[in-house]
This record gives sequence, C-alpha cells and structure tokens, in this order.
Amino acid sequence: MIRLSVNGEGREFGKEMTVASLLEALGTPPERVAVELNLQILDQHDYSRTVLKDGDRLEIIRFVGGG
Repeated sequence: MIRLSVNGEGREFGKEMTVASLLEALGTPPERVAVELNLQILDQHDYSRTVLKDGDRLEIIRFVGGG
C-alpha cells in the first residue's frame, strides 16, 4: 500500500502505480492536466514512466476552457 498526498488530501492506494495510472484511477484525462510531483512539474511524456512512492506529494491542475 502507498500513501500519497493529492491536492493536499491524503489518499491510500493498494499498489504501486505510475502518474498515468493514478490519473486513470481518478478519472482525469492526462491531456487536460498539469502534474507537479514533489514540487517539480512533470512533462506529460513522463506520466507513464514515473512510478509513485509512498509519501509522494502531487498537485494536479486541471485546464478549464472558457471565454
């Protein structure tokens, strides 16, 4: 089990996962967000190869259209 902080909220997951699989579990389309992991902005190309570890802190910012 890993414990993550996602947008300031403590969350627990039953297995190791990548950023891409976390976004999928949260129902968040990866092309519509920016992800900060432990104070570092990730490139979208790295979502599928970045493995999350217990205690990681993520901020997920959703892009909203309008005008």
